[in-house]
Amino acid sequence: MSLSDYTGRFRVLAAVCVLAVLAGCNVRPLYGTVGANVAPQEELAAIDIQQADDRVEQVLRNELIFMLQRGGEAAPPRWSMKMIVNRTKSSVAVEELSDVPAAYLVQMTASFALTDIKSGHTLLTGSTFANASYDFSNQRFANLRAAREAEDRAAKVIADDLHTRLAAYFAGRESKPAVARNASGIRSWLL
Repeated sequence: MSLSDYTGRFRVLAAVCVLAVLAGCNVRPLYGTVGANVAPQEELAAIDIQQADDRVEQVLRNELIFMLQRGGEAAPPRWSMKMIVNRTKSSVAVEELSDVPAAYLVQMTASFALTDIKSGHTLLTGSTFANASYDFSNQRFANLRAAREAEDRAAKVIADDLHTRLAAYFAGRESKPAVARNASGIRSWLL
């Protein structure tokens, strides 16, 4: 066999592999409708988010509600979302001569569960995190404001990630029995 026979066969094999990979692709609009399916935006507006326990959770809740409802009216709730928010603060830089922290890092983690209100089945679970840093100075009020703004920045990042995950879940959802998905995308059928 000549070299041209091998390159021809290689091209055919490569084309078949590419077509096999593309056959598995499922491209659909994230915020549009396809056929008789309900738009994910209508589904997102029907999520009821639990009440917040503190200021940072309230910032996260408000951001998420605004993203889910797009500033409009809330739909009648069909799903319930519960979140557990944990945050820590650690110093990341120390001034040499005074042993005083020069910068802090706020680490925030939110674990969530999306539940169908009618059946009580858990549809989606997972966790997300965000980090935000701020500089520490010798002014007490400036430190308080900087810490608060870092917490707000982290809460907004988490809200954006949760919104994206929820939109992807509803966009990929089909009319099948309830399926629970964890953060890594592994499905388990609910009975």
